[in-house]
Amino acid sequence: MTLLAGEPSGGQAPTGPEQPLREEGPGFRQVFVEGIVYGNSVTVTALAIVTGIVLGGLLIAFSDPHVLHRWAHLFSAPGAAFSSAWDSASSAYSAMFQGAVVNIHSVGKAFHGGSISSVFSPISETLVQATPLILASLAVMLPFRAGLFNIGATGQFIGGAFLAGWVGFGVSLPPVIHVVVAVLAGFAGGAIVGGLVGALRARTGANEVIVTIMLNYVMEYLLLYLLGTAYFRRPGRIDPISPLVQGTARLPHLFGHGLRVNAGIVVALAGAAGVAWLLKRSTFGFEFRAIGFNPRAARTAGIDIGRGYTQVFLIAGGLAGLAGACVVLGTDFTLTPQVYGTYGIDGITVALLGRGAPLGVVLAALLYAGLHAGGVQMQASTQTPVDIVTVIQAVIVLFVAAPPLIRGLYRLRARPVTSETRATPTITYVGDP
Repeated sequence: MTLLAGEPSGGQAPTGPEQPLREEGPGFRQVFVEGIVYGNSVTVTALAIVTGIVLGGLLIAFSDPHVLHRWAHLFSAPGAAFSSAWDSASSAYSAMFQGAVVNIHSVGKAFHGGSISSVFSPISETLVQATPLILASLAVMLPFRAGLFNIGATGQFIGGAFLAGWVGFGVSLPPVIHVVVAVLAGFAGGAIVGGLVGALRARTGANEVIVTIMLNYVMEYLLLYLLGTAYFRRPGRIDPISPLVQGTARLPHLFGHGLRVNAGIVVALAGAAGVAWLLKRSTFGFEFRAIGFNPRAARTAGIDIGRGYTQVFLIAGGLAGLAGACVVLGTDFTLTPQVYGTYGIDGITVALLGRGAPLGVVLAALLYAGLHAGGVQMQASTQTPVDIVTVIQAVIVLFVAAPPLIRGLYRLRARPVTSETRATPTITYVGDP
C-alpha cells in the first residue's frame, strides 16, 4: 500500500477513473511547496518577463518630458509621437543592456589598443551582484520545499559574514587554506543561526516566520555592537568598521584584477548544483519534499519531522552564510553595519521569480542582478530614473506569481493537472511489498 504525500493520511486513493483537478491558480504554498505547475511554466515565466519589460518601457517613455510633448500633438503628428516613445524606451534598454552584459562601444576601442576589461566589465558586475543573490535565494527556497518559510536570510547572512570576516582578518593561515577555512566559517556562521531556528521549530513548535524575523534584528544589532568593540574595530578608526581581510583569505579573481568577478560565483553555482542534487537524488531531499507535501503522511511513514526541520534550516542558514562570506571575502573585504544590504529580502523575491527550483533561482538572480547593474548605466546615459528598475522588477515578479493572469492575458490554455502530473513522491509504509 502506498500513500501519496499530497493526500490526507487517513484517506483512500480514488478507485474510479481519475478526473482532472479543478483549475485554480496556485497559491503561495503550492508554488513553493507542492510544486504544482499549470500549463507550460517556462512559457508563462517568459511571457511574464516580457510583459514586465514592455510595461517598463511604456513607463520609461511616458515619464520622458520630450515624449509627453510629442504626444500632446498626437493627432497632428502621430508618427513623431510613436517614434519618440520608441526611441526613449529603446535607448534606455540599450543602455541597460550595455551596463549589464557587454559595452558595445568599448569593443571597437579594444581592437585599437584599448582595455579588453572595459568590454566585459558589465557582465562582471552582473555576476558579482548575482553571487550573493543566488545563495540567499537558495536559503529561502530550500525551506519552502519543506513547508517552512525562511524570512531570516538576513540574520543568517550576517552570521556567515561575521565569522568569515573574523577568520579573514583575525586568523593567520597559509594562502590556499586560509580562504577555504574562511568560506567554511561563513557556512558555519549561517548554519548556527539557521539551526537555532530549526531547533526551536522542532522542539517547541515556535513559528519560524516570527523567529527568523526577530533573529534578523538580533543579528543586526549584535553586529553593530561587536564592530563597536576595540577587538573588532579597525585600529585608528572610531566608526564601526572591521580591519581589512588579509590577502590570503580573499576569493581570487577569475579573469584578472581588471574585472571584479571572483570565485564567489563558482561557490554560488556549486551551491545551486548541490541543492538540486539534494532535492532530487538524496534521501534527505526526499524527506524534505515529503514533509513539505504532507507532514502527517511523512510522520506516518516514519520520517522524523523535527529532525527534518532542523536539518533544512541548518543547510539553508549555511547557504545564506556563504552569501555573506562571498561578499566579505570577494568584494567588500571588511565588515560594516550595512554589509548585509538587501540580499535577504531580495532573496525572497528571486526565489519566487525562480519558481522554487535551483536552476530557476540562478536564472532569476542573473536577471535581477542584470537589471540592477544595467540600471546605473541607464540612468547615467539617458537620465532615466533608476527607480524604474525597481518598478520593472516588481511587475515581473507580480506576473510570475500570478500564472492565471498571464494565461488570461495571452489566452493560454491550461494543461489539466492530475495526480500523475503533480511531481508528488510516494511514501511507502514499512512492510509493503
